[in-house]
Amino acid sequence: MINKTFRFPTKLLEELQTVAQNKEISLNKLVEQCCQYALNHLDNELN
Repeated sequence: MINKTFRFPTKLLEELQTVAQNKEISLNKLVEQCCQYALNHLDNELN
C-alpha cells in the first residue's frame, strides 16, 4: 500500500461517507472500490 493525499469537494466526501456507513465498510475501502470500478469501465465509456 502507498499513502496519498487527495482533495474532495465537501459534498462528494459527505456522500461517500454516508455510503460507506450504510454498507458498513471503511471510507478507504469504498474509495478503492469506486476507483477500481471507474478504471474497469473507463474504456467502455470512451468507445
